[in-house]
Amino acid sequence: MRTVNFSLEANSSFDRVYPQKDTAIATTASINIAHVGVYYRTQEALRDVNCVVNPGKLTGIFGPNGAGKSTLMKAMLGLVPVSSGTVLYQGKSLMQQLEKVAYVPQRSQIDWTYPATVWDVVMMGRVKKTGWLRSFSAVSRQVAKNAIERVGMSQYQNRPIGQLSGGQQQRVFLARALAQQADIFCFDEPFVGIDQKTQSVIFQVFRELAAENKIVLVVNHDLGESITHFDDLILLNCELIATGSRQEVLTEQNLMSAYGGKVMYHADAA
Repeated sequence: MRTVNFSLEANSSFDRVYPQKDTAIATTASINIAHVGVYYRTQEALRDVNCVVNPGKLTGIFGPNGAGKSTLMKAMLGLVPVSSGTVLYQGKSLMQQLEKVAYVPQRSQIDWTYPATVWDVVMMGRVKKTGWLRSFSAVSRQVAKNAIERVGMSQYQNRPIGQLSGGQQQRVFLARALAQQADIFCFDEPFVGIDQKTQSVIFQVFRELAAENKIVLVVNHDLGESITHFDDLILLNCELIATGSRQEVLTEQNLMSAYGGKVMYHADAA
């Protein structure tokens, strides 16, 4: 892999690039996002977003600050109200099938002072399958144990989450998501404030989930080398700029349209 740097000037003469059609073939196993719009009071956060998120691939949502990346994910999951559009999975509203979804919010939205250990947090991922106020089965305990081992946190199993580093905390919530045994995995900015080792662990798990034909959707803002880990991209700036394979999306015109100024990123030599 070699580094490719684009520097796009704000006064470039590039024409406006309008949202391209998603060239991926949508199936009932895909998430189909159609004409989704979101308003925060009178402020339009998303406008008429249309794209497909396919299983078996690592898909990233990218764009500048304030582009609506997290808003799109939250709209998909019913965490913010939509003003228009639908989000379908297996022919039904995704919001009616949230038991199939594992969602990890931004670290800043989590109360790290909550008195819970690593084991407690990961076992929370088994609540939907077990039911509230019911004892966890031996199977659920083994699933949680395996998830903790998978992210390399077994030695911290009994440690309070507030005593962990940022990278360790992120691994714990990844383990909780794994314990849910979901079909769809949604992560909002999982690489903020973590170490390189944890980033490698997370990407490895993401690749394994994609290989298991899961849907793996990640909000990310980094246009650095980490972007080469993604198969498909959704590039936003309040509206869809481009969607498709990494090579299709990361063009000078698309980046100029999304960021409107200087931007550099690393890409494959191809």
